Parts: sequence; structure tokens; C-alpha cells
Amino acid sequence: MSAQTSIAACADTAEPCVVSGGENLWFLGTLARMKLDGWQTGGRLGLWEGVLPHGAAPPLHSHPQDETFYVLEGELTAWLVELELTEDSADPPSWVATRGRRCGPGAVVFAPGGTPHTFRVESDTARMLALSTPAGIENMVRGLAEPAQWPWLQPPPDGPRVPADRVAAVERETGMMRHGPPPPPIQSGDRA
Repeated sequence: MSAQTSIAACADTAEPCVVSGGENLWFLGTLARMKLDGWQTGGRLGLWEGVLPHGAAPPLHSHPQDETFYVLEGELTAWLVELELTEDSADPPSWVATRGRRCGPGAVVFAPGGTPHTFRVESDTARMLALSTPAGIENMVRGLAEPAQWPWLQPPPDGPRVPADRVAAVERETGMMRHGPPPPPIQSGDRA
């Protein structure tokens, strides 16, 4: 079965498997090491390892799937935000100061489907496992990624890594909803 096989076509055909390595992808300034795709698990889950640079932060977003992060190395701040707080138009929004939790190695962040969430890498780099249940979030990673030319982080770009129209199309296809911008960098003296 190829990676292009749809999850719906194999939802009842998950077979036991052992996977070593995995495909390396550059995903919006991070390195995503794909471990399990929905087509391998009958749509039950997707799993990948992320290596992220300092300051990496996705926009405040939600999606239909539950998402769980397990921090392996480094430190990040994670935000799980009530939907009504996403309408705050302050700069920065109040949720930045009130909902952030520092997370080091061994921390687990669980965002149930539909819950607005984000994170920001505070250490030089961070490494974490990301689990999508059911599978699906890995389709967003694949849709916005490109094959990694080497198995480490790529240099910063001169402009956007992915055209805005491609990001919007992949978000529509995967059910991701943006609720706000990424959290701002920590200012000197601020603590999340």
C-alpha cells in the first residue's frame, strides 16, 4: 500500500507493523521525522517526531483530531485556550499571559479536537513526539512540507517558506482552523 492511499480506503485494514527511521521532511522551518501515517494504522493515529528551532511557534489553531505532544528535549511554552478567549483583540491577546505553561523534557500536552492551542520553543532547539488521534494532522505536515535534503534543521529563509495560498488550501483540506497569530517572543523580564 503506498503513502498516497487514502485513509478511508484502508480504515479497516491496519496491520501490525514495526517501523524504523521514517521519512525526513522540512515543515515550515522544522524537521519532521514521519513515524506512522494514517494509511499504516487504518486511520487510528499518526505519529511524527519534530525537531524545532528556538522561537518556532504555530498560529493559535484547532483541528478535528486530538493532538498530543511529548517533549523529549528542550523547553517550550504551551497554550491551551478556551474558544471565547480567541476573540480577544488586544496585542498581545490576554491568553498569552494567562494560559501559557512551561514544559520541559517529559511533559505531555494534550489538546482535544477543536481546542485552540499553540506552543513556542524557548530553548535553542526542542525535540518532541506529536500524536494525532485519529490520524489526519500528519496530512497537514505532508501538505506543507518538502523532502529534507539533510536530516537536520534548515537555515532560516529570506521570505515565506510556503506560499499563503498553499497554506490556506492545505488548512481547508485538513480541517485546521486558525484562531489567532503565533504567540509573540518573550520580552526580557517576561515569564510565561
